[in-house]
Amino acid sequence: MEYLEFIESASLGLCSLATILWMAIGSLSRTTEREIMTQRIIAAICLASAALLFSLHYFGGEIWGSKKIARPFGVIAVMMALASVMNIKGKDVQGEANPHKITKTRKEE
Repeated sequence: MEYLEFIESASLGLCSLATILWMAIGSLSRTTEREIMTQRIIAAICLASAALLFSLHYFGGEIWGSKKIARPFGVIAVMMALASVMNIKGKDVQGEANPHKITKTRKEE
């Protein structure tokens, strides 16, 4: 049963790392190359986490006391991997002002 605890810890750790990187994507993607690299790293982490979560489910492990939650979390991890490689190339999708653009505009004035 020791391997199930390792799989559980590793999958949750990878999910946490992917979440932190997802939240920091604005800081990590100052250039297009860094943005693409960060997106690929997040996707790889999410897919590795999904594989661990699916294996945890099929080996009979449990997360937070539930034997049925690992598979839905694995599906969510796959969806996050797909979402992380969607490249919006700096398009304003939220309708908010971009602080980098504001600073650049002020410097030009």
